[in-house]
Formats: sequence, structure tokens, C-alpha cells
Amino acid sequence: MANIDDFLKLDIRVGTIVEVKDFEKAKKPAYQLKIDFGSLGIKKSSAQITALYSKEDLIGKQILAVVNFPPRQIADFLSEVLVLGTYSEEGVVLVVPEQKVENGDKLG
Repeated sequence: MANIDDFLKLDIRVGTIVEVKDFEKAKKPAYQLKIDFGSLGIKKSSAQITALYSKEDLIGKQILAVVNFPPRQIADFLSEVLVLGTYSEEGVVLVVPEQKVENGDKLG
């Protein structure tokens, strides 16, 4: 069982997706994302969100991501952050702020 101290170790931030590419070498359909986290800079992520989101829908969308996990090598791509979403029967639904906020804002 996790406790509050475990949760507080996670650094979850808001970022805006600025670039989206198809991830051809991924085992499951995915995109390669570049996400602007404000003062933290632009980070890369691989996300299996192709079922519910087109590339065009994602540009400019704010998302939440864990930014303090170690980078993860996925095929020939280094994923630096974990974009958060929920699993539904139709596919992954992104966790997003209800209102526009500053890039880099921390979930608290």
C-alpha cells in the first residue's frame, strides 16, 4: 500500500504539447511528443494515445506528466516524462487541467 510520502515523491507538472510525430518503431501505436514545461524546458515522451487523439488535436493541448522518473528508452526514442491518462475501452484519455494554466505548474 502506498502512503502520502510515496505520492509526494512524484513531480507532476503541466505542459503544452508543441510537436507530435508518429512513432513508427513502437510495438503498439504511439506518438512521439515534445512538451513545453516552462522553466523545466521541452521534454520528450512516447504516448499510446493514437486511438482517441489525432496529431492535430494534440498541438497546443495542456497535459499532466510525471517529470521526475528516469528517462526510458523505447526503441530508438528516449522518453523523458510519463504523460498521464486513464484507460478506457476506447483508448487512453489524457489527464488535463480544466482551465489553462502556466506550463510547469505543479500538481499539488
